[in-house]
Amino acid sequence: MFMVGQARRDGPEGGWIMNSSLIGKIEKARRYAAEPERVQVQSLHVRFRGEHDVYDVLFADGSWSCTCHSFEALGLGTCSHIMALERLLGPIAPQAVGQAERVS
Repeated sequence: MFMVGQARRDGPEGGWIMNSSLIGKIEKARRYAAEPERVQVQSLHVRFRGEHDVYDVLFADGSWSCTCHSFEALGLGTCSHIMALERLLGPIAPQAVGQAERVS
């Protein structure tokens, strides 16, 4: 029998079986996840597989950019790839400087 607070190295692949320290970290992570205001994305680089090609979407220095044709051609400061990421990231999606919150 395994007692909480002990650690044994006989888990899968010789890994550690969960102990009280890890249980505490998991609980802390749950609390943090319930408070997204704790997170502020400073920079982000995502490879996005679109319908026609693969694009690099970046957030840096307070602004978004994308390597897709629409981002440059339309001059809106956004594109479908950025908007999709904002939806995926939800409450932690970075807002460009001067950008009003977009409607989901």
